Amino acid sequence: AQTMRGSPFVKAFEHEMEAWENKLITMQDIIDQWLTCQATWMYLEPIFSSEDIMRQMPTEAKNFRRVDKMWRGMMASVAQDKKVTTATGIPNMLDQFKMCNSLLEEIQKGLNDYLEKKRLFFPRFFFLSNDELLEILSETKDPQRVQPHLKKCFEGISKLRFTKEEEIIGMLSDEDEYVPMSGKIYPADAKGMVEKWLCQVEEMMITSLRDIAQDSVIAYFTAVREEWILSWPGQIVLCGSQIHWTSEVIESFEDGSTADYLKKCSEQIDRTVALVRGKLEPGTRITLNALIVIDVHARDVVKMLVEREVKDAMDFNWICQLRYYWLEGAITVSMITTDVTYGFEYLGNTPRLVITPLTDRCYRTLMGALKLNLGGAPEGPAGTGKTETSKDLAKAVAKQCVVFNCSEGLDYK
Repeated sequence: AQTMRGSPFVKAFEHEMEAWENKLITMQDIIDQWLTCQATWMYLEPIFSSEDIMRQMPTEAKNFRRVDKMWRGMMASVAQDKKVTTATGIPNMLDQFKMCNSLLEEIQKGLNDYLEKKRLFFPRFFFLSNDELLEILSETKDPQRVQPHLKKCFEGISKLRFTKEEEIIGMLSDEDEYVPMSGKIYPADAKGMVEKWLCQVEEMMITSLRDIAQDSVIAYFTAVREEWILSWPGQIVLCGSQIHWTSEVIESFEDGSTADYLKKCSEQIDRTVALVRGKLEPGTRITLNALIVIDVHARDVVKMLVEREVKDAMDFNWICQLRYYWLEGAITVSMITTDVTYGFEYLGNTPRLVITPLTDRCYRTLMGALKLNLGGAPEGPAGTGKTETSKDLAKAVAKQCVVFNCSEGLDYK
């Protein structure tokens, strides 16, 4: 139409030409607005199908119902005659689409503000996409329906154990390791606020693990080590064992018996290996394998201390190792000048990396970075264990570790 308008022979049908040009431009505008409206409506429709979301966002729900009514009305008219000229010829169609898009923008802004509030209340939601978060928030009536999404917030918790009265009494890992909680959580008291009782789960997880760790550290003094290993959750066994190893090494410096302690470490490993050869539950086998990895490294450290004739607890050869102390009802993990509070994040019953001299060097650098509130950046070819080493350090201090693959699509939001 625009090419024909540029012709010198257009005068005879100029009015008709202008009418067609205006009609086609309007048609293009309508289709652009239509596609925008359709995409947003398709995204929001399943969200506002949830009664829980509609109850929590009454203004946005009211606006969406209004848009939904207009959209369905226009689509019903279009379905009767699908010719493009007729379909786009509905009176005020462009204005209606513009109004719908304006309302949908407001709804999306309201939805983002709503999700931001939920994330500020329970910060672990920041690591979930909007779609995943909406799935969780749309299941407010039945706490059991949140179970499939738990792993996104708590890496080690696969399921929570509920009583018949819908009270939470414990947590289960992927390996079916059960850890009882120190108290009960009542999701019904949160009155539909999922983030409220998830906060309680986080607090109770930390409290419960601290209580169990305290009991296990005390029990170690009187129990036979092989029986003690089989009596506690895997994470607590590794942590408790390292606390006692640290204190026993320091005692051996004071007594001058480090060489004797080296023999004791080797005997302990032999007895643990003998346990592995017997019949075991799958979960217990994972715990023992991880414990042997930690114990072998611990023995190698003691061997190095004997060879270098270390006698002082402040000697660099000793303080550059990862050491665990039970101090004032909490565990402190130390390395050189860095002290990190053990996070008591439940990690499940997971295997651990074999510790090489390079792993130790990475730990020292990363722990030093933590002390200075800086970031760490292990460098090297693909598949050499940069990410795994960082994840293993997170396991060592029981902190949540979130892995992101950076891409162009990932921004600060």
